[in-house]
Amino acid sequence: MIMNEKIKASELLLTGLDGEDLGIVSRTEALAMAKELKADLVCESLMSSPPPCKLMRRGSAKNEASRQKREEKVKEQPAKVKELRLSVDIEQHDYETKQRQAAKLLESGNAVLLVVRITGKEGPKAKALLEQLAGDLKPHGQKQTGIQVSGKQAAVQLNPN
Repeated sequence: MIMNEKIKASELLLTGLDGEDLGIVSRTEALAMAKELKADLVCESLMSSPPPCKLMRRGSAKNEASRQKREEKVKEQPAKVKELRLSVDIEQHDYETKQRQAAKLLESGNAVLLVVRITGKEGPKAKALLEQLAGDLKPHGQKQTGIQVSGKQAAVQLNPN
């Protein structure tokens, strides 16, 4: 983002503080206007001629630039896979708690790996529990793969919508 005196173009397509179109103005006139209104002159793009610039409240341009930088940084980070462990004989209240936790994680952009520990012949029960939980979390995320039952655990990964 190019601001104030760093803008080198001789003529600018200027937009005012409240979004009103001020037309094509010389650089010196635009800088004088910015100084008079105690504002910053911000160039939005150098790709066109004359470059579109706008007047922004002093400091808000820098705040906006840092906010955009932060948002881009967050988007760049890969989604983390968070694991939630359950047991086959889970009570309704605990089930609802795990469901809320999973929904919260999916809403924040993380993938959730739901794992159920199995002992003996609890495989079908565990699979049914994971099916039910995946169904209840459908508004927040979808299954990446089917439910895998292997050895001592059953698992399914949900990715955010």
